[in-house]
Amino acid sequence: MGIEVKPVAVDDIARWRDLYHREMNCQIVHDNMHARPGWTQPYLFEVNGAAAGYGSILVGGPWTGTRTAFEFFVAPNYRARVFDLFEKLLEASEATAMEVQSNDALLTVMLHLWARNIVTEKVIFEDRLTTTWQFEGARMRRRDEPDQDWIIELDGVVAANGGILYHYNRPYGDIYMEVSEPCRRRGLGCFLVQELKRICYELGSIPCARCSPDNLASRRTLQKAGFVPCAHILSGVL
Repeated sequence: MGIEVKPVAVDDIARWRDLYHREMNCQIVHDNMHARPGWTQPYLFEVNGAAAGYGSILVGGPWTGTRTAFEFFVAPNYRARVFDLFEKLLEASEATAMEVQSNDALLTVMLHLWARNIVTEKVIFEDRLTTTWQFEGARMRRRDEPDQDWIIELDGVVAANGGILYHYNRPYGDIYMEVSEPCRRRGLGCFLVQELKRICYELGSIPCARCSPDNLASRRTLQKAGFVPCAHILSGVL
């Protein structure tokens, strides 16, 4: 019978995605894509009639007009056939591109074998160090508006804001922040990220972050606040 790759519903790969989460054991940037109706098309793999894993293609949202492979999981006892399985996935899905988180070792190997024009879209950070930044006169509080993010006031004026997003796989919380132009280059961003990390842990979550590879200021701020780079979001065409 050999290999069969067939389109299925998102619910049909739920148990496979649980195994994928356990193996990744980290923030997964595109984890919520399957929760958005019409954004993905999953495929189930069978080898000689036995279920062997799955692959998923982005087809909606910002990826409308493409067929972008972004998840690929194969049961360990079938990994001697990963190249065959991925090739069959590409054929069945008519994929045109790939978007890969580089600490997903299996799919990253496929990216470098099949894709071209590979570029870094984002740098992903994980928390490694505890910092003790202080900023005299800074007052941090919850904003009174519906988005409920946090702000830092200096002399009664909002100087920075930020928050924690949970659109990835919990318990990971994605930290974001912005410092107003007059208050930049003074260490306020480092202080804000440090405090958002603390809040994230107090809420029972694990802080993480990401930024554009071209955003030198954000990269430096995240690193000064104890984050270290752990992966890239890589994209390429097929």
